[in-house]
Amino acid sequence: MADPQEVLAQRVSAAIAAAFGAEHAGDDPVIRPSSFADYQANVALPLAKKLGRPPREVAAEIAGHLDVEDICRTAEVSGPGFINFTLRNEWIAGQAGGLLEDPRLGVPVADPVQKVVVDYSSPNVSKEMHVGHLRTTVVGDAVVRILEYLGHDVIRANHLGDWGTQFGILIEHLLDVGEDTALKELSAGEINAFYRAAQAKFESDPAFADRSRRRVVLLQGGDAETLRLWQVLVDYSKQYYNTIYRRLGVTLTDDDLAPESFYNPMLADVCDELERDGIAVMSNGALVAFPPGFTGRDGNPLPMILRKSDGGYGYDTTDLAAIRYRIRDLKANRLIYVVGAEQSLHFRMLFAVAREAGWLTDEIRAEHAVIGLVSDPHGGRLRTRTGETVRLITLIDEAVERAGRVIADRYDDPVLRQEIAEAVGIGALKYGDLSVARDSGYVFDFDRMLALTGNTGPYLQYATARIRSIFRKAGIDPGTMSAALRLDEDAERALALTMLGFGTAVGKAAEGAEPHVLAGFLFDVASAFTTFYEHCPVLAAPSPELRDSRLALSALTLRVLVTGLGLLGIPVPERM
Repeated sequence: MADPQEVLAQRVSAAIAAAFGAEHAGDDPVIRPSSFADYQANVALPLAKKLGRPPREVAAEIAGHLDVEDICRTAEVSGPGFINFTLRNEWIAGQAGGLLEDPRLGVPVADPVQKVVVDYSSPNVSKEMHVGHLRTTVVGDAVVRILEYLGHDVIRANHLGDWGTQFGILIEHLLDVGEDTALKELSAGEINAFYRAAQAKFESDPAFADRSRRRVVLLQGGDAETLRLWQVLVDYSKQYYNTIYRRLGVTLTDDDLAPESFYNPMLADVCDELERDGIAVMSNGALVAFPPGFTGRDGNPLPMILRKSDGGYGYDTTDLAAIRYRIRDLKANRLIYVVGAEQSLHFRMLFAVAREAGWLTDEIRAEHAVIGLVSDPHGGRLRTRTGETVRLITLIDEAVERAGRVIADRYDDPVLRQEIAEAVGIGALKYGDLSVARDSGYVFDFDRMLALTGNTGPYLQYATARIRSIFRKAGIDPGTMSAALRLDEDAERALALTMLGFGTAVGKAAEGAEPHVLAGFLFDVASAFTTFYEHCPVLAAPSPELRDSRLALSALTLRVLVTGLGLLGIPVPERM
C-alpha cells in the first residue's frame, strides 16, 4: 500500500536521473493534485532553468524515460511543461484493498524510533483553567497520540506551574484568612476568587507584598511549614484539572506531571554550570545570561535572569533546568513545546542558551509548536460578559448543552441522548482547535463548531455514524469485510484514491507537530464518502459483487475515520 504521490515521486525521480544524469536525482519532482488528471509533475519548470532548455522539452524528455505503465492509464505532457498522470482504476482498487487488510492502514512504524518529550497543557496551580488552556492541551495530546501510533517513545510532560512568586502571595493570603476558611473556599471550587483576592492584596498592601516575597524565598529554601501549605494549594488544584482532563478525554495523568517544583533542586547547579562556562555573568547583583543575537528596542542585549539579586529563581531558570534534564537524564532527541505564541521570544532565547551550553546539539531537535490565539467574534480574547476570561469547565458545559439541543429530537432515551451530546459537544470543541493550523488564530463560534455540515467535528462523527448504520441494516460486522474492490463509478474511485493518503497525512502531522494536517485529510475522506453515499447505492447495489465491493469500501472508510479521529482524540459515538 502506498500514497500515489510518493510512488509517482519515486518514478519521476528515476526518470529525471535517467534523462539528465544522477546529479539531478535529488531534485524535487513537485507532484501535486491536478484538475486535469489525478496528479501532475511540475519539476520540468525549475529543472529547465538549471539546464537552460525549454520546460516543455525537458518534460518530454522526462516522460520518455518514465516507467509508470503498471500504475498509470496515461502520462501526458501538457501546457508549458507539466506531466499529467491518470492512475489505473485497478491499481487504486488494489492499493485500497491492501489498506483494508492492513491493521495499520498503510501507516509505517517509525525508523528510527525517537524519544520525544512533548510539553503541553501546563496549567498554573494558582489559577483556574481557562479557554486558553484548551488549545494547548488538545493539540499537545493529539501530537502525543500521533507520535505514539508511529512507534516513537513519547514522554508527556505537563509542566505544571506550581512554584515561584505567585505561591508566596497565595500562602500569605491563606494565612491571613485562616487555613480552615481558605480550604472551604477552595473546596467549593472558588480557585479564581481566592487568587483574585490574594493578587489585589499584593498590589495594594506593600507590607503584604514584602511578606509574600520573603515567603517565596522560604518556599524555594525548603521551609517545612511553607512546603506543607504549598502542598495544600497544589492538591486542591490537581483535583480540579484532572476532572477537566477526564472530561476532555485527554491522556494526561499525575504520572505525567513535570512541575516547576521538580526542578527546584537543580536550579543552583544549572546556574553554577552556566556561570562556570562563561555563559552567565553577574549584573547588578543578579546572575544573567545574554544569548547572542537578542537585543531590545534600545539596542542593548536582552537578558535572561537566572538568579535574582535576592537569591530567588524565575521560570527562565526552571525551563533551562528542564531542557537540560530532558536531554541529559531522559535522553530525549526531540523536544516539542506546545505553548502559546506570546512565548516565542522566550523559547528562542531558551534554545539559544541551551545550545551555547552544549545541551542542544545538531542531533537533538527542540521546537516551539506555536499555538495561536482564540478570539471572540469582535477580535479580542474570549471573555465573559463581565470581562473575565472564560472558565474552561463553563465552555465544556455549554458545548455539551448546545449539542444536546441539536440532537434533542433524535432519541427518546435520555441516557443515550446525554452520552451522544457529551461526545458531540466535546468533539466539536476539540476539533475546532485541531482543524486550524496550530500557529493560526481563529474566531470561536459555537454555531460553526457544532454544525453538521462543513469542516467540523460533528460532520466527521456523523459520517462514521452513517457508515455504522449501513452495516447495522445489513447485519454485518464491518470488521469482517474483505471483498475485492471495484471502482466503476467516479465517486467510488475518488473515495478510494483519497484514502490512500492516510499514511502520508499521519507522517506529516507527526513531522511538523501539526494535527490540522490529519484533520484536513479526514475531512476530505468524509466529504468523499458523502458524495459516494449520495451517488452509489450500497445495500441496493445492482449486483451482489458490487454490493460487497461498496460495503468493503465503506468499511475501509469507517476504519480510516475512526482511527484518524482517535489519533486526534475526538470521541466517535456509535449513533448520532
